[in-house]
Amino acid sequence: MATESRHLSVSIDRPARAVYEYARDPANLAHWAPGLGGSVRRVDGRWLVDVPGGAAEVVFAERNELGVLDHDVHLPGGGTVHVPFRVIPDGAGSEVVFTVRRAAGMTDDEFDRDAAAVAADLARLKRILEGRTG
Repeated sequence: MATESRHLSVSIDRPARAVYEYARDPANLAHWAPGLGGSVRRVDGRWLVDVPGGAAEVVFAERNELGVLDHDVHLPGGGTVHVPFRVIPDGAGSEVVFTVRRAAGMTDDEFDRDAAAVAADLARLKRILEGRTG
C-alpha cells in the first residue's frame, strides 16, 4: 500500500541553481530548518543530526543538474526515511517542492504538525533566499 503524502511547495524569487546550492548544504539547515538543523554537525565526513534516540545521518542525493535534493535520514534504530525534495526552475525564479510522508502509526494530528513544521521551514527558506527577515 502506498504511503500517504503531502507535497508542500513555495515559490522563491531566486534562480533555481542558487536555491539548490543553498538548500543542498547541510551546514545551512540550522538557518532554515532549525527543528532539524540546530544540531547539524559533520563528523568523519558524515552529516549528523540529533533525533530522539540518538544521532541520525543525513545523506543527500549526489550533486546534479536536475534540482533533486532527495535525502535519506538513517535513524539510530536502524530504519531509513527517504525524503523527496526538489528545486524546479520557474522562469527567473524557482519552485521548491518537499514531500511529507506519513510515518507508520502517525496520527492525523502528528501528520498535520509535521506538515506544518515543513511549511514553516519552506517559508523561512524563502525569506532567507529573498533577503527578507522575520
